[in-house]
Amino acid sequence: MSMQQYDEIGEAYEGFKALPLEQYAVVPGFLALVGDVTGKSILDLASGTGFYSREFKRRGATEVLGIDISGEMVSVAQALEEREPLGVRYEVGDVSELRPFEKRFDIALAVQLLNYAPDIATTELMCRAVHRSLEPGGELFLLNQSPDFSFDGPTPEKYGFLSVLTGEEVETGPQVRTTALLDPPVSFVANRPRREVYEDCLRAAGFTDLAWVPIPVSEAGVRKFGTEFWSDFHTNPPLEMLRCRA
Repeated sequence: MSMQQYDEIGEAYEGFKALPLEQYAVVPGFLALVGDVTGKSILDLASGTGFYSREFKRRGATEVLGIDISGEMVSVAQALEEREPLGVRYEVGDVSELRPFEKRFDIALAVQLLNYAPDIATTELMCRAVHRSLEPGGELFLLNQSPDFSFDGPTPEKYGFLSVLTGEEVETGPQVRTTALLDPPVSFVANRPRREVYEDCLRAAGFTDLAWVPIPVSEAGVRKFGTEFWSDFHTNPPLEMLRCRA
């Protein structure tokens, strides 16, 4: 499901970062959660076109490897690396069948990764693969659609996105179609795992110190749009972060 739809999105995916939700909440929130990466090695899983891979390399990570299941996404990331060489490596790979690495990483990122697992067993396989790839005590940072997002509540439309239920249900939770309101709009379908699916699979894989972290709106976002503009976002947050330790 995910590979083909992302192959079709390709370079348009970079445009997501210009939408208000990403620019003023998600990106600064996730960067702040991960924090100082100076001297750290990073494994970026579901790296897409390499936005976070590049950003953390610029912020002082020693080594960054981005892995994505979509060959087209990886091609775009590699083209961007050639245009502005930072020393980030990318490869095509399925996290549920992740290859062993010569050396373990200090940090792993999983931005919208586990919602593509078709079932609980695959979710757990992914979590185990990530755990094996991290140094003991290494950290995993996840960014997910919020398990508590209400499809009847305020929508994130004015922040650049729409999320609707498709009516399909998988073992981990309901299936969701998210549309980025670009010109033309870009849609993709993923699952929305229940909170305990994340928690149980991560713990089964050996992760500890699990903590859910809400995404704040940046000061720049408040300055640009005012406090009232963000009330729907605070009332019904579309996304949520999660951190844990190997």
